[in-house]
Amino acid sequence: MENKDLLHQLRIDRSEPAARSRAPVWIAAGVALLAAIGVATWVTLQRAKAFEVEVATASSPAAGAGAAAAVLQATGYVTARRQATVSAQITGTLTQVLIEEGERVEAGEVLATLEDTAQKAALAQAQAGLRAAQAQLAQYQAQLAQGRRDLARAEDLVRRKLVSAQSVEVARTQVETQVSQLETQRKQVEVAEAGVRAAQVQLDYCTVRAPFAGVITAKAAQVGEIVSPLSAGGGFTRTGVGTIVDMDSLEVEVDVTESYINRVQPKQPAQAVLDAYPDWQIPARVIAIIPSADRGKATVKVRVALEQKDPRILPDMGVRVSFMEEARSADAPPPPPPKGALVPGSAIVKRDGKDVVFAVEGDRARSKAVVPGQSFGELRVAEGLAAGTRVVRQPPAEMADGARVGIKSAK
Repeated sequence: MENKDLLHQLRIDRSEPAARSRAPVWIAAGVALLAAIGVATWVTLQRAKAFEVEVATASSPAAGAGAAAAVLQATGYVTARRQATVSAQITGTLTQVLIEEGERVEAGEVLATLEDTAQKAALAQAQAGLRAAQAQLAQYQAQLAQGRRDLARAEDLVRRKLVSAQSVEVARTQVETQVSQLETQRKQVEVAEAGVRAAQVQLDYCTVRAPFAGVITAKAAQVGEIVSPLSAGGGFTRTGVGTIVDMDSLEVEVDVTESYINRVQPKQPAQAVLDAYPDWQIPARVIAIIPSADRGKATVKVRVALEQKDPRILPDMGVRVSFMEEARSADAPPPPPPKGALVPGSAIVKRDGKDVVFAVEGDRARSKAVVPGQSFGELRVAEGLAAGTRVVRQPPAEMADGARVGIKSAK
């Protein structure tokens, strides 16, 4: 009996460890099931979420093939070639400021006036000095006339031998002296006239005028403030009254990467699109390529002229410029239209490293892989997409295949 008990104790009981070994398996399976449920729930919620989007209809590439293709795009800003911050040419206190932002002024129009009491007094003093010099000149002219008459009488008496020749010499010397005095006084009159002109200039400096026609974009000073052409007086002195921009001189400056500058030529046609008006394409052309590169940004600045003038175009607006290829000659055969369909460039996005568009089918957005091709202004060829397909213009980053969409507006 004891041997049986010993053998029973030495027997391996596999039931308990087996029960323990199955527990981690069930736990892992439960975690995986919960994760799968979570992913499925997230996908379901994303698909159930409705995105308010704008859509566009993909068009045939033939619609854009007739126009010049864009060989390069660059961004920049609207700038004014003619812009000035107007200031007084002397230091003084403002008595009038006649401008406001947004007003149009003509060349020579009065913008502001300064305190001019001292300048008016200086002008009056200079004018009085001129009058005194002119009166002295008249006196010398009268004296010279009298001296010449005396000389003529003395010469007549000498001929008749009634007086000595010495009296004629004295009279002649007197006339020559008076001639010199008269010339000197004439110079004094010229000096006085110059003094009057100088005083008048100083008085004119008290009136600030527009140097050219344009629009006031900034009003920098108020009545009672001191303005000066120099930065004198610290923060208590203004250096400008206002800023004028000639709206007819607006153009675009863009930075083009060095490696692509060979695609840009002077007088090359272009299209400009303002960030504020993305659907407005403005005809443009290249004015010049600035012969200097930015070492830090590795870019070259290019000046672009806007062919259309419009009040909506304002200085410092952001703009995107598409440089177009040169127009073909009339006898050159047209190139074959590209494959695929034309869609807005913003409709093509990256998902999992692939270029896709979201086609609208009913109330769902379906992801379709495409190959981006040639650009035609704002439009771009999407190979692998059929013309007539409605696509989301700017798909949100969280939009996934099968997401619900609501059409905001169709274009």
